[in-house]
Amino acid sequence: MDFFASMAQPEFWISLLTLTALEIVLGIDNVIFISIVSNKLPLAERPKARNLGLILALFFRLALLFTITWIITLTKPLFSLGFIRDQLGNPLGISVKDLILMVGGLFLIAKSTNELFHKLEVETQEHDIKGRATLSGVIVQIILVDMVFSFDSILTAVGLVKEISVMVLAVIISMVVMLAFAGRISNFVNNHPSLQVLALGFLIMIGTMLVAEGFHQKFDKGYLYFAMAFSLVIELINMRARKKKKQPIQLHGLGEEAVEDGLMKKL
Repeated sequence: MDFFASMAQPEFWISLLTLTALEIVLGIDNVIFISIVSNKLPLAERPKARNLGLILALFFRLALLFTITWIITLTKPLFSLGFIRDQLGNPLGISVKDLILMVGGLFLIAKSTNELFHKLEVETQEHDIKGRATLSGVIVQIILVDMVFSFDSILTAVGLVKEISVMVLAVIISMVVMLAFAGRISNFVNNHPSLQVLALGFLIMIGTMLVAEGFHQKFDKGYLYFAMAFSLVIELINMRARKKKKQPIQLHGLGEEAVEDGLMKKL
């Protein structure tokens, strides 16, 4: 009854919309990684890998939400690094949460850098690499990244909203939206090599941010996502410009006058 009563409050819907939008934004990183990794699989297996990866991400997020009391205990320091000081001048305390962010960030940096290296190699080598990829191997990589992104996503949700029902609904809605559009995003990214390189650069940035957060270096994610969105817009403009370059460019007026004077044939 409390749940239905809270639904009548405007604060419930404002919190739900805000958190759902944030979860979708945070989940785009996950979709990009899944798209790039699943691209190594045969064409018929890619949708299966994408959908399974997002369903696993939903499972991890819901599991973390229902163990939120345990999650909070993971923020308590396990040990301290005496050679690194926090803002108060005390030795930097490292918790399980910090270790997860560090390991996940390093994995994301290493994997994205490796993928970026292969993108710069010749096409024949790339085909050989695709041939060695297996569905189980790709799923293992997706699970590792799902765990890191889910952990970071849920901690963000807990910091914004106090009601567990709002968090659960926001996570489910955001995952349904991503499942609906994951195929289109994946095809668009994989069909444009320049976007693949840009996406890998984004993942390296995100991995670096996760490692920094593990060392308690806080970043305003709004600036990061604005930079990513701005870079994406510039790249889309470049793609449009490159497409137009394939067509002959003619200045209005000069060509028309030349046709009238008989100096040039009309195309």
